[in-house]
Amino acid sequence: MAVKIAPIRGFQVVLVGNDTQNLARYAHLEGVSLIEVPAGQDSADFALARQVSAGDIVITDDIGLASIVLGHGARALNARGHEYNAKTIDFELHFRHVGQKIRRSGGRTKGPPAFTAQDRRRFVTVLKRILKESSKKNLEEKERNSNE
Repeated sequence: MAVKIAPIRGFQVVLVGNDTQNLARYAHLEGVSLIEVPAGQDSADFALARQVSAGDIVITDDIGLASIVLGHGARALNARGHEYNAKTIDFELHFRHVGQKIRRSGGRTKGPPAFTAQDRRRFVTVLKRILKESSKKNLEEKERNSNE
């Protein structure tokens, strides 16, 4: 959805992944660029962390990556439309850590519920709101710079 919505609103989309994710299917889309990384744990995360800057919008279900990009001044949301924020990211990281400890010790944790049409609608709504806010902020910055 982001590769359709963002370019229409004048935003560049950058997809980061390895060759197993078939990013080439997006290469023909206007406003979409690809960064292909070698296969390996967190290689896409590290590549994205080097590239991200304040004002960028990152879509990820990885709470650790969300924490990193928030630290760079970017915004982050997941595929269900949950926007991560600096006030709650530490709790989300802690909650993830607790679940990992339980699983490593042989316990079981409940996974996320099935992805629904409501999740998709929420994602689209939140993404559009963030893009609108970013457009407004960019316009205000341009006006401020032109007045100086």
